[in-house]
Amino acid sequence: MLHFKKKEQVHTDEIFAPVTGQVIELSTVSDPVFAQKMMGEGFAIMPDADESAVVAPVSGEVIIAQGHAFGIRRDDGLEFLVHVGIDTVALKGAPFKVHVKQGKQVVSGEKIITVDWSQIEAAQLDKTVMVLITNSKTNLAALNVDYQHVSLGDLLGKASAKA
Repeated sequence: MLHFKKKEQVHTDEIFAPVTGQVIELSTVSDPVFAQKMMGEGFAIMPDADESAVVAPVSGEVIIAQGHAFGIRRDDGLEFLVHVGIDTVALKGAPFKVHVKQGKQVVSGEKIITVDWSQIEAAQLDKTVMVLITNSKTNLAALNVDYQHVSLGDLLGKASAKA
């Protein structure tokens, strides 16, 4: 009988770019809920490529998979929410295709959703992608992000959980 071992995930504090674009301060986004960090600490990326893939910025368990947004709980308990665009929930999922199910383990860089950016532009909505740590008030020790241009999957910073 064959026994397949599950891949061991090695913990890392590294955060990778879910999309290509310019990393910006969360406080500069046009939606006050994100800008005022009501949903947690984080950063945003102004996408500037036509890539349709949005990938996992960290490894962990998918806890939300809704198209315009997905969440991943890292093994240290930090919960990351990636929200694609501002007010894109109003599009009722039209420009999004989800490739994972809630409860699945993913690795950083794995494709989570694809998005048709042209539909977001046609609806005259903001394409900014927010990456939030929703339990940052209780679980985040430090967040360090390089505010620079990144390509899909590039290392852009680190987040460490409280011990």
